[in-house]
Amino acid sequence: MNTPVSLYIVPTPIGNLEDITLRAIRVLQEVDFILAEDTRTTGFLLKHYGIEKRMVSHHLFNEHHTIRSVVDQLKEGAMVALVSDAGTPAISDPGYLLVRECIREELRVECLPGATAFIPALVSSGIASDHFVFEGFLPHKKGRHTRLLELAEEEKTMVFYESPHRLVKTLTQFAEYFGEERYACVSRELTKIHEENVRGSLKEIIGHFTKKAVKGEIVIILEGKK
Repeated sequence: MNTPVSLYIVPTPIGNLEDITLRAIRVLQEVDFILAEDTRTTGFLLKHYGIEKRMVSHHLFNEHHTIRSVVDQLKEGAMVALVSDAGTPAISDPGYLLVRECIREELRVECLPGATAFIPALVSSGIASDHFVFEGFLPHKKGRHTRLLELAEEEKTMVFYESPHRLVKTLTQFAEYFGEERYACVSRELTKIHEENVRGSLKEIIGHFTKKAVKGEIVIILEGKK
């Protein structure tokens, strides 16, 4: 007999609330409780789909302290769903530590397929997507210079996440390390009404975003070294 699933990793919409699977909705309805990065954000999603379920806060700043309690409940037979504010948990979001601990305790973990911001950004960029490296958020200070030097020699397409207020600074650094003519695509507000995909050289993209206030979640797709 198959071991019952203890922990479900459930991707949630990155913008458009329709981008959730029927299976994800069913799992959220059936679990005993939901681990949520931000209970207010998840509460909005649950209300939209008429789901009433107890939520427990599980985020970057408390996950080290809550994992043991969650695992103990899973060992007692609880069925739990882990969600982040948007997209798939553990992709630049909390989740990895809990999954690792569940595996150590021989608890069954199942990850549902679903939304992840960098996939639509990569596919719609027009940049080669057969081989790529996912960098997520670069270090803000320590190690940033060293990593950029290493990536300057990377031949595969590179994928980055960035916050709106740091976008222009990061693109400017990319131009310094990779050359201002390096081709890139910046995707913003994916799946939302004001979705924007800006393609061109780093110089052109910097010029575009220097002239406007930048809002929303950011994915940068950068062509590799030729």
